[in-house]
Amino acid sequence: MELMDALRTRRSVRSYSAKEVDESTLEMLLEAAVLAPSASNSQPWVFGYIRGAKNLKALSDRSKALLLSRMATNPSLERMRPRLEDPTVNLLHGAPALVAIYTKATGSWARTDCAMAALQLMLAAQELGLGTCWTGMVQALFESDELKAELGVPAEYTAVGVIAVGYPESELPPSRGRNAPELLYRK
Repeated sequence: MELMDALRTRRSVRSYSAKEVDESTLEMLLEAAVLAPSASNSQPWVFGYIRGAKNLKALSDRSKALLLSRMATNPSLERMRPRLEDPTVNLLHGAPALVAIYTKATGSWARTDCAMAALQLMLAAQELGLGTCWTGMVQALFESDELKAELGVPAEYTAVGVIAVGYPESELPPSRGRNAPELLYRK
């Protein structure tokens, strides 16, 4: 697949087939991720992956419970209450795998560097016939001390993103397209 084709056809996938993603494929995605540029070549990223739709469903359920417990102190979550209380909603969309991206740095560019690594991972997945979805609603769980301890993630690392990975359940409809670039100046 040509790069521009991948850019034009990449979509967030929210429905996955039961087909597992093998470890060698996940390792290929991580290889693509670490080829991303980073400020001063700092490479502040650290990755982890979890396989198995049942494992991911359990993480989704824990994420929903965590967000529901935070509603009293974070009223902006209230609009999500129906989804969070619905037992059929899976915040990881039934994916068979996920990749979590943490930063081990605190510099001003660390999150940006990790986001660039995430995009490279998602584009590599597109080339391999996989779908991905950046799943922000589970990030709070991956940032929690409890889950970090379970996964062996150092407490000082910061969760930057969690990406669901799997084979799309069906062919995706074409993109609705994007707006033309907004141009601020031309010289």
